[in-house]
Amino acid sequence: MNTIIKKVDFINPEINEDVFLQAALIIKNGGLVAFPTETVYGLGANALDPIAVKKIYAAKGRPSDNPLIVHISEISEIYPYVKDISEKAEKLMDAFWPGPVTMIFKKTNLIPAETSGGLDTVAIRFPENKAARFFIKKAGFPIAAPSANSSGRPSPTRASHVEFDLNSKIDMIIDGGYAEFGLESTIIDVSGEVPCLLRPGSVTKEMIEDVIGEINVDKAVLEKLENGEKPKAPGMKYTHYSPLAEIIIVNGDINSVVDKINFLVKERLIEDKKIGVIATEQTKDRYFCDNIIIIGDRNKPEEIASNLFRVLRKCDYLGLSKVYTEAFDESGIGLALMNRLKKAAGYNIIYA
Repeated sequence: MNTIIKKVDFINPEINEDVFLQAALIIKNGGLVAFPTETVYGLGANALDPIAVKKIYAAKGRPSDNPLIVHISEISEIYPYVKDISEKAEKLMDAFWPGPVTMIFKKTNLIPAETSGGLDTVAIRFPENKAARFFIKKAGFPIAAPSANSSGRPSPTRASHVEFDLNSKIDMIIDGGYAEFGLESTIIDVSGEVPCLLRPGSVTKEMIEDVIGEINVDKAVLEKLENGEKPKAPGMKYTHYSPLAEIIIVNGDINSVVDKINFLVKERLIEDKKIGVIATEQTKDRYFCDNIIIIGDRNKPEEIASNLFRVLRKCDYLGLSKVYTEAFDESGIGLALMNRLKKAAGYNIIYA
């Protein structure tokens, strides 16, 4: 398959209407199109077409019990596909849509089991990115879209990341520049009596609770699901976000962490020269390693979160075999950052 790649203006997408019409035709014919959002790039298919949805799983190598997120271009488009919208859900929609929040509702029969991962619920997102909304509007129906990467690999924040993973496996890539937030959307289950956070993101638990009061947090946010447990939302069950390199998190007081990483690097360099360290602006000059990857300013967690997937992919570009990374504070957006980092490391954590 020859993957078409077209660059568009993500601020004024109507300038490139011909590109979006071409992409919409591909979707209408059951094809796959990768497109930009404010979080990461998505791999889109017609959410109402079971055969097209199956192509997403095949292209990504994704387990079919891992549910997909359905994207809409206007809030009004949600109503044929969900039922029993609670007052708290309405408040969250008013507060955070359009934006980087996915909500899980009880679904109607219009959503096929292939899209919902066999669950009786469906994940819905109304993205803020204008190019994403323009694309969905031109398609004329909701778009099912997980992140546009090979399953388990770091999520794509640039079109080049999608091309690296999925070139020749999908029909088209819409290049809308870099993703603003760089982490996938926050997922909150509003299908029950008490809303439950299933995946943290740039819209934090604290921000949600400011709107609707106290919420629950699913255990998969903080720890790995056991074998046999069915995921309620994307990114909960399987190892995710992993580069080819082995990632090891070192947690503790930052001075102890630096000392521990330097000790481990020196010890490992005897047998393996392809060792790397993920450091911050504050610590980058304290490491004795040839491969230092700077993730951002430790005092700017939003910056670090936005850079995470790009940094994980850089580990592969450098051909590293083992990478030590500092841990980060888990308050606010740090919860989402560490959730992704722990999954990338397969929960391989050392305490300094």
